[in-house]
Amino acid sequence: MNKIGFIFPGQGAQHVGMGKEIIETYKIAREVFDQANNLLDFDLEALCFKENDEIHDTAYTQPALLAVSIAVLRVIESYGIYPDYTAGLSLGEYSGLVASSVMAFDDAIEVVRKRGQLMQSAAKKAGGGMAAIIGSNKDDITKILEQVDGYITIANYNSPKQIVVAGDDQAMVDAYPLFKEAGIRAIPLKVSGAFHSALMEEAAIGLSEVLENVECKQATIPYLTNVNGKIVENSDKTKELLVEQVRSAVHWESCIRNMIAEGVDLFIEIGAGKTLAGLLKKIDRRMQVISVSDNDSLEKLKEIMKQREDN
Repeated sequence: MNKIGFIFPGQGAQHVGMGKEIIETYKIAREVFDQANNLLDFDLEALCFKENDEIHDTAYTQPALLAVSIAVLRVIESYGIYPDYTAGLSLGEYSGLVASSVMAFDDAIEVVRKRGQLMQSAAKKAGGGMAAIIGSNKDDITKILEQVDGYITIANYNSPKQIVVAGDDQAMVDAYPLFKEAGIRAIPLKVSGAFHSALMEEAAIGLSEVLENVECKQATIPYLTNVNGKIVENSDKTKELLVEQVRSAVHWESCIRNMIAEGVDLFIEIGAGKTLAGLLKKIDRRMQVISVSDNDSLEKLKEIMKQREDN
C-alpha cells in the first residue's frame, strides 16, 4: 500500500475555463500551455477560456484536454509529487504516456490533434452513437445487445455500475426500448460517433500511420493500457496498443483494480473535471482520491501529501 496513481480524464471532461486558474498562476503551467498553442493550428487559449462551441468538437477537445492535464501535471511535479503508476481514460492515456516519459509532450499534442480529426472523420462517415448503461452488468447488457440487429457492442467498462455501449445509428435506436423493457437505464451520450468500436477502423488505420514516426521510449513510471487494463511491460507495444484502443473497448475498471492490486491507495485525477473520481468511488470506496484542476484542489493535495509523510 501507500502508493500513488496519477489518472487522467478523457473526452467528456472538457469545459470552458478548464485549467485557467493554474495556468495563470504558475509559470511552468503557462509554458506548457504556450508550447501546445505554438504546435497547434488553432487558438488553444480561446478554445479553453472563452465561451465557444468548438470545445466539444472531438478534433479540438482532444489536444485541449491533453494540454490542460500536462500543465497541471507539471505544477504537481514541481512540488516533488510523483506517481508509482499512471493511467488515463481513452484520450487520457496519452497524458499518462507523457507522465511516464514514454512519449514527448510535443509528439503527444500533434498525435492527439490528428487522432481527434481521424475519429471525427470516421464518425461522419460511419455514423453511430453511444449510451451509458447504468446499474446493470456485462452479462445482462450482452443479452440485450444480442437481440439487436446491426452492429452494437460494449465500448467502455467504466465501473461495476457503468458500462458504455456503442453502435450504428439503427442499432442504437433499436436497443433503447429493449433496455427500457428490461428495467435498465440507458442514457444517450452527446458524442459524434461510436468511439471504441469497429466503426472506428478507418481512424485506427490512420492513427497507425501517424504513429509511425513517433518515438516511444521505455516507461520511467509503469503505465496501464485501456486495451486490457494491465501494466505495459514493454513500451515497444505502445503504438500497437494505441491503435487498438481506438477500435476496442476501454477497460477502465480493470486499470483501477490492477493499480489497487499493486498497492495504490491514493489516486490523483489530473486535469479537467471530476469524472474519474466519481468512477473510482464506485469501483472501490476505500480508496482516497482527489481531483486537481485549480489552486484550491492543489492546496488540498499538498495537505494530503504532508499527512501521508507525517504518518
